[in-house]
Amino acid sequence: MNIKFRLIIMNFLEFFIWGSWLISLGGYMFTVLHATGSQIGATYGTMGIASLFMPALMGIVADRWVNAERVLGACHIIGAILLFWASTVGDPTMMYWVMFFNALVFMPTIALNNTVSYIILENKGYSIIKDFPPIRVWGTVGFICAMWLVDITGWTQTPMQFIVSGVAAVILGIYSITMPACKPAGKSKDASWISALGLDALVLFKRRKMAVFFIFSMLLGAALQITNAFGKPFLDDFGSNEAFKNLFAVTHPNILISVSQISETLFILTIPFFLHRFGIKKVMMMSIFAWVFRFGLFGIGNPGGGFIFLLLSMIIYGMAFDFFNISGSLFVEKEADIKIRASAQGLFMLMTNGLGAFFGGMLSGWVVDHFTIEGVKQWPSIWFTFAAYALVLGIVFQFVFRYKHDPAQLDAVKH
Repeated sequence: MNIKFRLIIMNFLEFFIWGSWLISLGGYMFTVLHATGSQIGATYGTMGIASLFMPALMGIVADRWVNAERVLGACHIIGAILLFWASTVGDPTMMYWVMFFNALVFMPTIALNNTVSYIILENKGYSIIKDFPPIRVWGTVGFICAMWLVDITGWTQTPMQFIVSGVAAVILGIYSITMPACKPAGKSKDASWISALGLDALVLFKRRKMAVFFIFSMLLGAALQITNAFGKPFLDDFGSNEAFKNLFAVTHPNILISVSQISETLFILTIPFFLHRFGIKKVMMMSIFAWVFRFGLFGIGNPGGGFIFLLLSMIIYGMAFDFFNISGSLFVEKEADIKIRASAQGLFMLMTNGLGAFFGGMLSGWVVDHFTIEGVKQWPSIWFTFAAYALVLGIVFQFVFRYKHDPAQLDAVKH
């Protein structure tokens, strides 16, 4: 079987697993488990907590001791067991702990999936910059397919979303182990204790450019967590309004939100062009200001006459997400030494889906609570606050991130 096709299957399943429950979990906990907003925010925050250390730790293991494809497979098989357990849980507190342990093994797989893809493409003589984005786009397709499946079948409000995710995790766990060997780069006998502990990637912080990049990765990671946690509850809230409750955005919120992922599939394919033409700084700027529009359009949208604004918000999400997450991962791959590439990807995950997601969950929860008056959420004020946050990031980033774009250097991603 063609190796690119094999990687497409791997990326498809990786994000199918996540898409089966990530967007619908909040609504499920609200209606079925009768969870509070803080309990839902805390449950989503487990992904941030897990990402603080697990991607880095698993990256270290893959860099030094165990083949990356085997680590990836083991994480998914353990995750499958936890997802099956989640399908039996009827208490919000227990759901928190089950999803916390699931996050411990799932969150590292995102970086490991990239690492395995990069190594295999490199070993087969392909260009990572040119050949990875068309492969990674199928991960987004997998996410969309999962969202549509649980929405159309009505499983967003049932435990079936976890069973579907668990079955896919078992399949990917076995499949990953059959991928071409991605052996650890190893370390020299006279390596320092920092190297022995796998803390190599932290040396990237010594370079001002990389330190600033990772800090803003954390701040942008917070923006991503905001829409993951509150996008669907925002649409669900319109159901209490007689004028909106039978409209498409309320009856099929997952399908509407999936337009965001459909947009991803298009923007991913533009990444090679934008990176070569404009460089990482301008691409990151585009991402930040796309977040401004993402939140601002939510603030003025509604399922009726304002539906077009909701739709535009979904479309702009593709640029907001891809131009940060995918381009950022490729940038880290280019800047990191070959011996610490898995650790570097783990560090990127730590900053975005770890610290970023944790602070994003906490801060967004406070904002939502602040603008909740007598049980009614003032969504326009909430979204405009988030838009202002992204706007400030964009203005500051322009002045503090110093980077001279050289298109020829991007080819160095293929080591």
